[in-house]
Formats: sequence, structure tokens, C-alpha cells
Amino acid sequence: MSIRQDLIDILKAQSYEEREVTLSSGKKSNFYFDGKMTTTDPYGAWLVGKLIFEAIRDLKPDGVGGMSIGADPITTAVTIVSHLEGQPITGFLIRKEPKKHGKRLSIEGGYNLKEGSRVVMVEDVVTTGGSTLKAIEKSEEAGFKVIKVISIVDRQEGGREAIEAAGYSFDSLFTKRDIVTPL
Repeated sequence: MSIRQDLIDILKAQSYEEREVTLSSGKKSNFYFDGKMTTTDPYGAWLVGKLIFEAIRDLKPDGVGGMSIGADPITTAVTIVSHLEGQPITGFLIRKEPKKHGKRLSIEGGYNLKEGSRVVMVEDVVTTGGSTLKAIEKSEEAGFKVIKVISIVDRQEGGREAIEAAGYSFDSLFTKRDIVTPL
């Protein structure tokens, strides 16, 4: 079996549910992807880290990160795999709101990342692209140059188009079509 197939199997078993939900975009849906169920599984995390690293390694990014909390385990998985592969990529985490105490940061981690650092944004699931675009905005406010956006799953509900219309390259490991069982 391939690692792509292994990841699809884990996503279907652990992250996909057929039920009525309201998404973060406010849209209603009859299915739900909870990427954290896969990215907090030891094998699932490694698979995600490996496949995303393979997808971005030739870009030689300085950093990888995204909006907390969905991107946190993805970021960690990619940074670990990048170290094991001999091409370390620094991770960073973006808070939805700046911390109210201490340094009052919007971005955590990112040791050695500075203005002009080339970064890849990661997401577990992209629907409309709204949270991804907010994460990009905060990254650019920190002086980072976003060179790519990659998600585990693209729900194929306009996110790719919104991200690309804003001028960013977007890829996903899988689309809704790859995972959703035909009804």
C-alpha cells in the first residue's frame, strides 16, 4: 500500500462523518472533516507530515505554519519530518487573537524566521478559504512572504478559487471527491 492510500484510509475512518453541521464559514453541510482526528493520531500525523514535506521540499521554505488549532499538529508533523529528512523547516503558529499578556504575540514559535522569510501555510481543511486568508494576512503583517498554501483536504467549496484569486498558489493532498463516499 502507498502512504497516500494509508492516509485516505485514516481520514475516512477517523476524520470523516456524515452528519449535519455548521462550518466555521457559517455554511451548513451534511458531512464533516475533522482533520485533528487524523493529525493527532501517531501514524496519521507522520503520513501528513511526510506528504506535505514531499509536496513543499523543492520550494525550500524557511517556515511552515498556519492558524491555530487545526494547523498546529500539521506544522509540528512537517517540522519533525523535515528534520528527519535533513532539510529542517521552522514551524510557527498563528493565534486567532493576539495573546492578552506576556509579549502579546499573534504568531508563536518561528525561531529564526524574520522579515522576508519564505513560508508555506498549512490547513487541515479548506472550505471557503476565509481562515486561510486571515492566516496569510497575519503572516504578511509579520513580514513573511507566503510562497504556497497546502491543505490536507479541499472541500471544493470555493476555497481554492478564493486563495488563488488573492494571488497565492494552493494545493491539497486530497479533495472532497477523494474521501466522501458516494451517496
